[in-house]
Amino acid sequence: MGIADLRNAYHHRICNEIIRLQNDGGTCYPNFADKGNRASRAIAQCIVNRLGCTSDGKSLSGQTAGGLFETITQNFIEQAFSLLHHLRPGHWCYSTQMPISDFDQYEHLANLEKIVEHDNELAAALGTDYIIKPDIVIGRWPVSDTEINQEQTILIPGDASVSLSPLRQANLKHIRPILHASISCKWTLRSDRGQNARTEALNLIRNRKGHIPHVVSVTAEPLPTRIASLALGTGDLDCVYHFALPELRESIIETENDDQMDMLTLLIDGRRLRDIGDLPFDLAA
Repeated sequence: MGIADLRNAYHHRICNEIIRLQNDGGTCYPNFADKGNRASRAIAQCIVNRLGCTSDGKSLSGQTAGGLFETITQNFIEQAFSLLHHLRPGHWCYSTQMPISDFDQYEHLANLEKIVEHDNELAAALGTDYIIKPDIVIGRWPVSDTEINQEQTILIPGDASVSLSPLRQANLKHIRPILHASISCKWTLRSDRGQNARTEALNLIRNRKGHIPHVVSVTAEPLPTRIASLALGTGDLDCVYHFALPELRESIIETENDDQMDMLTLLIDGRRLRDIGDLPFDLAA
């Protein structure tokens, strides 16, 4: 099974488990479109048609749809990333809603949080939102000396020349995975939802002890002008990934929306927006 097969299966699950056709006051639209925006409804409907969704089933709350989007996206990433094991070997763990303090670069935040909880002045000065739970996390487990020496003798027991790196399991009192990627999932982008992802990204960048993990976002938002609120600029997120970028592009062409096409072209050419199929490869870089 290749990436294209996994991508098709990913869309099939989203169609069956999340996408619903809503009818509100005679206005029909998919549940990832903005009812009050004609372009959003038209583009979303074209995407649904291209994916072959039947849009049957009971209506879902936004929270339920968002939770399913996280789970299905995590499953796709795990399966797709495993295909690239020869490019990015390691023992990997995948989870949704796992606190960053469970990872090596951020384990100190648990102690900091305990201190701040009992000191109001310190809490007022430093804030309290240290330990976030990204929608999806990918971690790499430290390796044993046996694994390190698999092909040749690189380390000997007690080797003091490599005594601090968290990748070496023998250096650790408490074995924790190293955070490789933090993935924010946004079923849609409305109002300040994009800013939440930026805030999480800044938290990951500023509070780490070690390397910065990949920090990305995945969305099904049909309007490039709204995706731009999250994707434009650099420094916070590595990149934004659309759950069906070629289908989005074709749908905008079909609806003849020049403004949305101009923004989509800007995001793609500016290397700020890619397809979900690109994500496993970028994680392997």
